[in-house]
Amino acid sequence: METRVKISVRALAEYAYRGGSIESGFRAATTLLDGTRAHQQLQKDYTERDRKEVHLEGRLAYEELVFELEGRCDGLLIGEDGSVTIEEIKSTAAELADIGEASHPVHWGQAMCYAYLYAANEGVPALSIRLTYVHVPSYALKRFTRRMELPELELAVRELVRAYAPFARLQLRHVAERDRSCRALAFPYDAYRPGQRKLAGAVYKSAVDGKRLFARAPTGTGKTISTIFPAAKAIGEGALDRFYYLTARTITRTAAEEALALLEAKGLHLRSATLTAKEKICFQAEMRCQKEFCEYADGYYDRINEALLDALTHETRLTRTVIETYARKHRVCPFEFSLDAAYAADAVVCDYNYVFDPRVSFKRMPEETKRRTALLVDEAHNLVDRGREMFSAELTKSPFLQLRRLWKTENVGDAAKAVNDFFVGFRKAAGAERSVVTNFYPEELIPLVARFGEEAERTLLGSRASDGEALALLLETYFAALSFLRIAERYDEAYVTYAELGKTDVRLKLFCLDPSSALRGMGKGYRSQAFFSATLSPISYYREMLGGEAEDYHVAVPSPFSKEQLEVQLLPVSTRYRDRASTKAPIADALRRLLEKRQGNALAFFPSYDYMNEVLAAYLETGTPEAHVIVQRNGMSEEEREAFLAAFQPGGARRVLAFAVMGGIFSEGVDLTLDRLGVVVVVGVGLPQVGLEREVMKAYFDRTGRNGFDFAYLYPGMTKVLQAGGRLIRTEEDRGTLLLVDDRFLQPQYHRLLPEEWKPCAVIGHASREGRSSRAYL
Repeated sequence: METRVKISVRALAEYAYRGGSIESGFRAATTLLDGTRAHQQLQKDYTERDRKEVHLEGRLAYEELVFELEGRCDGLLIGEDGSVTIEEIKSTAAELADIGEASHPVHWGQAMCYAYLYAANEGVPALSIRLTYVHVPSYALKRFTRRMELPELELAVRELVRAYAPFARLQLRHVAERDRSCRALAFPYDAYRPGQRKLAGAVYKSAVDGKRLFARAPTGTGKTISTIFPAAKAIGEGALDRFYYLTARTITRTAAEEALALLEAKGLHLRSATLTAKEKICFQAEMRCQKEFCEYADGYYDRINEALLDALTHETRLTRTVIETYARKHRVCPFEFSLDAAYAADAVVCDYNYVFDPRVSFKRMPEETKRRTALLVDEAHNLVDRGREMFSAELTKSPFLQLRRLWKTENVGDAAKAVNDFFVGFRKAAGAERSVVTNFYPEELIPLVARFGEEAERTLLGSRASDGEALALLLETYFAALSFLRIAERYDEAYVTYAELGKTDVRLKLFCLDPSSALRGMGKGYRSQAFFSATLSPISYYREMLGGEAEDYHVAVPSPFSKEQLEVQLLPVSTRYRDRASTKAPIADALRRLLEKRQGNALAFFPSYDYMNEVLAAYLETGTPEAHVIVQRNGMSEEEREAFLAAFQPGGARRVLAFAVMGGIFSEGVDLTLDRLGVVVVVGVGLPQVGLEREVMKAYFDRTGRNGFDFAYLYPGMTKVLQAGGRLIRTEEDRGTLLLVDDRFLQPQYHRLLPEEWKPCAVIGHASREGRSSRAYL
């Protein structure tokens, strides 16, 4: 029985013809202009006989394996005499003079595969191969041509297959064991929690049916295992080949890793890889991805195949620690190594941006692979604002002025000066205005930024300068320019342009008001997408903002906990900015009363650092604190965060009262279970601060027939309330009191957004002189 290996021509050539080094970190991201344009420019000159983007496929036996090759060649050129030429087009920002015929064997390998497939299928005894390099943006050409006969082509392709065969055998053994283990896998706990089976079933059905799913799953549902387990079962049943578990925070990535480890302990054989941000995992003190400065970049492609085979042979869970171990062992860049490992993994745990951000998303994933991949989007409420960030771009004046001074005598300095001069003129034209908002971007800026990008890319490619700070500034500004140009191409009615003008600087932003269409586009092609969160409410809002459609699946899972576990109180005082001076004392009194009457540590969330500090001062003025007070600071280090959470110990000599900021690092993804936390206070309704961006968003949604206040303020604000309040009850054993502080919680538009498990609320009044408080229920 033959063993088939299906692989794209590009993947085969890239694996077999490794070589060179990671020349510059910016090149791994993208080039300045889309290579598609260069292809289209050349293909315009094709004759009627010629064909472009030709799909080719074929089979080649090698020992016990049969390789099924497929791909799309750029050009099939037919001469007047019937001669055939296969053309492979490559766009480049490098100087054409620096490119020789043997500079890039991988390109020849890809072209020879296409030539072999065509020649073998059509019975052509010999043909020509033309490798065409297009310089971007000048569109200058450099071509190399080889004439090859079919036996010679077959021998070349066999060499590629021979190099790939050990990896193919490893993958075949792994997939067989993976599928068997997925089919046999049982739920890792003795029983499902209430609602857990419902969520798992919905995720499985969405994967099988190829649908989007929007799921509100309250705290305690066990969302991580309830999504990863059914995804693994779908792999076993042949509906999927892989899944990505996408998160916004390190702590949720850890939860996913722990779930995968648990399933492995129960018999699952699944290969997973965790991606860590480049700046966090880089081994060097200064992140400079050039072979002159980094031993892990120099010769990376000479060693990566051996490193991958080693790691994939001996490991199933490629966590950050494992990635770092093998990267050091084989002296390869840990970040690039993790990306290469991710393409071979069945499960990838990573940040949202690897899928949804057009600047850093997986570039080498074939469409066929995407069609067999599911996306599991954890804490999906975060993706709305993250989406706005991904599809927005901004430029500021000051870096261009600084670069002009650093490169006075070079072309890149002249290009930076032109951009700086534009900003100078823009500021003068605005007169006394401190901000400007328009529904279009300044088109005259685009060619200036494009030229700067071209010169910056040329400088970065050729630079061997030792001035790390100057190159770092150039690289950072280059990335900003690249992003600005790409977002300008996307610019439509969902965007505005706004400028903030200071005395010496100008900030110009292409701001994405509604990321739904862009997110839908980036998710297109994947088998299924499951968006889930405890605060995905109202689901209709998140379905719309995350690019969903009416036919998508949705599910709301009830809380697995009993109402007896949670007491909810409501103190109806105003936390509006104008009233804060008069209400900080009543809130401080309420904190003291709670500590007098309730057991356990307490965590109070506030809408801002300023208000938090005002209430803290009022609390301390009332006498000796009832508990040990700890306070969140802006910009806390990892060690400081850990110390903050470590203070919450059960049965300590003195209780803890912690002051923190709503929407901050401690209001989401933090588990203080059992007796570590007994009281949570949420001060305010979480509305984002009124500012230029929010007001522009409000106006946009009003203009497009939606409630601007709800979309720009209410829904994002109440999401922060639900996240903060959700810190209290995390397990079946937890008990506690939640105090909501704001009179707006009594208003229907706010009250209806509170989860059912928080109702009814006991409305309490101000303490009387005898220490009693009035109480009613809502």
